Amino acid sequence: PTEIGNLTELNNLTMYDFHLTGTIPTEIGNLKSLKNLISIGIDIFSIPTEIGNLKLLEKLKFIELPLYNIPTEIGNLVNLSHLDLSWNELEGSIPPEIGNLVNLISLKLVLNNLTGVIPESICDLNINWSFLSNFNISENQLCPPYPSCIEDYVGNQDTSGCD
Repeated sequence: PTEIGNLTELNNLTMYDFHLTGTIPTEIGNLKSLKNLISIGIDIFSIPTEIGNLKLLEKLKFIELPLYNIPTEIGNLVNLSHLDLSWNELEGSIPPEIGNLVNLISLKLVLNNLTGVIPESICDLNINWSFLSNFNISENQLCPPYPSCIEDYVGNQDTSGCD
């Protein structure tokens, strides 16, 4: 409900396998103390742009949701250390604003429908690319040429739609 925005001192919010459907209310942007936001296996269809207001957020995990896009405002989450948007239905490209996440040590975008080229700004991240536990973008439709920092770590990509 929209009243979730009244929980301004909330530090952790985990939604796991609830029978929730619809959208995350824009009032989520009021949760300025939130450090961990985790949703697994619920029917939430979009990430509101107001998520960019959560400046203290350290961990964002949206797994097995029918999400369709990564908002560019995700680049505002400069304290984010873990971003996992795996097993969704994400479409479109990885926004170049991902390079703003200077504290990110783990990025997982496995099993989505991401397309296009990977932005060079991804190389600005402080991730140990060679460990799957820290970086995994396999099983998408991302096109070469890949940024040099990750060219050996992109995993299996369906490049049939690439030029």
